[in-house]
Order: sequence, then structure tokens, then C-alpha cells
Amino acid sequence: MQESGREFHKPVRRAGEEFDRLFGAHDPAEATRVAHSTAAALLSRVRADPDTETVDRLVDFTRTHGIDDIAELWSRAPARTLPGALWNLYLLQLMIHRDPDTAALLYERGRVEIASADPVIAGAPVPSGPDELVATVDRILRGVFDGDFAVALDRAAAFCRVQASGATHVADDYELTEPERATTLTTRASRLATIAADLSASAALWRVDALS
Repeated sequence: MQESGREFHKPVRRAGEEFDRLFGAHDPAEATRVAHSTAAALLSRVRADPDTETVDRLVDFTRTHGIDDIAELWSRAPARTLPGALWNLYLLQLMIHRDPDTAALLYERGRVEIASADPVIAGAPVPSGPDELVATVDRILRGVFDGDFAVALDRAAAFCRVQASGATHVADDYELTEPERATTLTTRASRLATIAADLSASAALWRVDALS
């Protein structure tokens, strides 16, 4: 459901053997150390001096370079850690950028159906089209570097819950006529709900200085 005028960098998928070589799979302790140290160093350095140009580059990183460079650092970290939270945020951003039309469809359906304050917390305009959702997820990621980190995580979690609600309800619409599509949407809803729970937990940990 992408518009033909939109161009996004498609992430390169490296073979598992290459990933293991780059990330040092033979030494899980070293992989963990690298994940945590790079996440902490990046966040502390940028938040100490949130230069606009630097923040812009970080927000735009996956669109320019894909997800592989980040995956090499953070994808294997537990979700409720600093590198795990950053990984989930970049995954969320990439999902919206790669298919903003579907994201907008699911978000609007979720906004109407969900019985919570999550649409308000997420902060997307009403109604939200593809461009508005891309801008919203970029603003959320920007808040990680130049705003309240816990608030950014909570906004991302709320955003995921709205999307998950939309995916669940659209899946119900297709259950009888297009069961495969319904299954795909149900799987997406489940993954979004998991990410939302992990981001909310990470925000709570950050507030008590326990997210590392």
C-alpha cells in the first residue's frame, strides 16, 4: 500500500554467518558489553549536547543506511535494556517509513477503536495520514535525544498500542474473506503489543535509573 512517489532505502539482509562474524557470536559477553556501552555512550553524548544537525542524522539514520548497522550493535540485547529499547524504537520508525500508507490505515482504525488515552499520548494529528505518521514517529525518536527519554518511550509505546488495535480490528474484517491477510495482521498486532509492553517497562526503569 505504498505510494509510488515514496522512496525508502531497503535494508540489506546479511546472512546469519556474516552477522555472527561481525557481532562476535562466539563471545556473548563481549556482544553484550558492546551493545550496552555503545547505547549508553551515544545517548549520553548526544543528550549532553543535542546539536540539531547531529540529532537530525540520528533520526534519519535508518532511512539512509538501513537497519543492519544498528542491528549489529543492539538487536540481540534484551528488550528491557537501553540498547534493546533503542533497537525497538528504530524498528518502529523503519516500519512506518517503509509502509506509511498501511501504518496510517491501521493507526486511524486503532484510534477509533481503542478505549484508552493512547492516541493522545502518542501525539499524532487527528486524522493522521501517511505523512503525518512519518513525522510523528520521527518526532518521537527525536525526543529520545533532545527531550525526556522516558516520555519518548511512553509515546512510542502508546503509538504501538494504537497500531496494534488497528491491526487487530482490520484482521477481524479480513478473517472470512482473506484469512492469510488476517493472519499477517494478527501477527503484526502481537508484535506491536510486545514492543509496546517492553517500551513501557523500559520507561519505568529509566525513571528509577535502572535502565542500562
